[in-house]
Parts: sequence; structure tokens; C-alpha cells
Amino acid sequence: MASSLDWRPGKRVAIVGGGPGSISSGLALIQRGYDVKIFERQLECKAIGGAVLLSTPVLAILRSYGLNLDNVGSYTVTYFKNKQGLERVRLPFNAEVEKRMGIKGWHYGVLRSSIFEKMLNLVPEGVIQADHEFTSYTEHNDGIEISFANGHQVTADILIGADGIQSKVSRQAFGEPHLFHTGIRLWLAWCDHIPGIPKNYGVVSHDWQNQASFFPMLHDGKPGFEWWVVEPSWDGKPIPDDPKAHLTGILKDWAQPMPRFLEATNFETQVYRWEIFNRPSMKKWSAGKVVCVGDAVHPVSPYAAYGMGMAIEDGYFLAKALDGVDLRDPLAVSGAFEIYEEQRVDYVNHNMEFARFLGRMFHSLPRPLANIRDLIFDYTPVLSRFLGKGYLKKAEEETLSLKELQVT
Repeated sequence: MASSLDWRPGKRVAIVGGGPGSISSGLALIQRGYDVKIFERQLECKAIGGAVLLSTPVLAILRSYGLNLDNVGSYTVTYFKNKQGLERVRLPFNAEVEKRMGIKGWHYGVLRSSIFEKMLNLVPEGVIQADHEFTSYTEHNDGIEISFANGHQVTADILIGADGIQSKVSRQAFGEPHLFHTGIRLWLAWCDHIPGIPKNYGVVSHDWQNQASFFPMLHDGKPGFEWWVVEPSWDGKPIPDDPKAHLTGILKDWAQPMPRFLEATNFETQVYRWEIFNRPSMKKWSAGKVVCVGDAVHPVSPYAAYGMGMAIEDGYFLAKALDGVDLRDPLAVSGAFEIYEEQRVDYVNHNMEFARFLGRMFHSLPRPLANIRDLIFDYTPVLSRFLGKGYLKKAEEETLSLKELQVT
């Protein structure tokens, strides 16, 4: 493997942004012999937010980077229920996926900061350049010149935009993102272990307009829970002065154990709030010598439970498509970008649009229609078929296509 300080024409990759998609892209490209520099505008790369769910393909990708999956998290049996605790769907495990990938279950709960720190520990020294806020790029025949607010400039062969939903790279490459509010607000929290809750047990539950959910997770090897509430919202909706009182009001009549999480959580340090924005689905994530990953081109609603995972997957698939390419060859680069887009764009857009649809269905229907929806979900197999076809089937097919990551 080349030194992290090398910067050889034909191998030079500049990545803007310091989040999971950026680090995944960098690790995958370094493995393939490229010279990578990651430019982060903050003084350090740092994960924000609470816990996340990582699925089997994401864990397999992290394992391929050298991340030890021991004590990363525990698999979860996921149940969809109504507010009163009536079971609607139990998401099944795919035995063939488990066997081939060597990973039990499908979803694993982890604290975002914990898993991200493990990823950062895999990055060679000298790759990450902190305090570099991207301002613009200029393409030339022999490379792409990237400029930063601190006056620094660097010339690379390609530029990867991994700088989030407000991506400046994406904006220059593709124009105004036309972000829009999705109609939901997310309260994401985590807490230490609570006794009496079954092991490997997670619930996604709804009343007529809110979602309340929890999953087991590990934080620094210690058991705990991630839990969250999704409520209807709009751009400019007032923020409650007392989040704990607000969420207590939502959860007061909810089936146990949801109300127990309120007292087990420090609302000063363990609760995060997001207004959820998306952008219209894009068919192209590349332009010339520039390509984007993660939220820079596909911000994901929490109904996909997949934002961090999708960004990690993007980086892996992009590096796989670029494997062996001389980055000075524009036709070869363009062809690799097209392979990446063929493998990712439709799949990711499907998940993004499916998650957006679920958000509207569970949080935007007026009361009479919501009541009919709930009767159908409570007493028919419609939701089970809907989730199986809309989410699990495509995800399992993608996972089984990653033959190089399989153990059997």
C-alpha cells in the first residue's frame, strides 16, 4: 500500500467532508492503491447525533476495511406494532444472507460516535486535513484544482463530494439542490441499559400520527438502547421549550416499555432533534471529474433507517468501480462513475422515495383516513407484504450480490 503522504498523478483523490461516507470512500480507495486526502472544514472529524442502525451489508463492508465486528452491536428482531402494543409485522431474517455474510440478523444498533471513532482509527496518519472549508473547484485537462477558505489549493485527479445535505461540491456540480421539508421531525435519543426488556428485541410503533421506536445497542461495549420519536412537522414549526415534557405528552399512553426511556435518558446530552429535509431524486451523481456520495446527493428520511449506512455503501461501491483506473484517463473515469451510478442510483432512490412515502403515510393522513389505515395494518397482512416488497427484498438482493464480502 502506498504511503498516505504520496500524491501521484493518476492516483490523486481529494474528498471534501469528514463524515462516514467520506471515511468509507477514503478507506476503500486506499485499499485499492489510491492516494487520498480528506478535507474537513471543522478542526476534527467528529460524528454528531445519537444512535444509528447499521444493516448486514454495511457491517460486511466495515469488516472488509479491517474493523473488528466483535462487540460492535447486537442483532435485533424487529417488530412493527401499534401504540397499544398489538403486533403488526415481525421482520424475518434471511437465513441465506446470514450464512453467506457470516452475520446474524439484519439490523444492529450502535452509537454513531462509537462506530465512527472505530472507522477513523483505520485511517492512515496524514490522510485527513482538518480546518479546510471547501469553496470551489476548477477542472483542467490535467486535473481538478480545489480551493479552500484558508487560501490552500490542491490539484487532484478526481474530487469526491461527501459534505452532507448542504454540500457545496454538489451545488457547484449540479446546481441548486431544491431542498424541501418532508413533513416530519425526529427526536433521536439513547440511554443506558434498562432491565426487563427482552434481549435482541426492537419495536417500531405508531399511533395515528406519531412513531415511537427503540432498538438495543452497544456503546463502548456496554448495552443500552437507542430510541426515537417521529412527529408531524413543517419548516418553521416552533420548537418546544421543554423537550422532555413534550415527548412525555406524546408517550404518556404508549404501551410499555416506551415511556420508561424518558426517565432513563439525560435530555441535556442524549437527545437530538432534526427537521427532516430531502431533495428531489437525482439520476446523475457525477459531472466531469467530480462525483458525490451520501447526503450530498441523497439525504435519507429516518424511515429508511439507513442514512449513515447508505453513505458507507456509496464509498465502497465507488471505490470498487474505480479499481485499477488511471484517474488521468477521462473516459476510464467516466466509465467507472457510470458503473457506480448504475449500481447505486436506482437502488438508493427507491429507498429514499419509499422512506418518504412511509413518512407521509404515517404522519400526514387526516384522522379518518389514518383510522382506516390503522385498521388495515392491525388486522390484515398488508403492511408485512408492503415492507417485504418495498424494503427487504431489494436490500437482500443487493447484499447477496456482494460476493467478495461473503464468508461462505
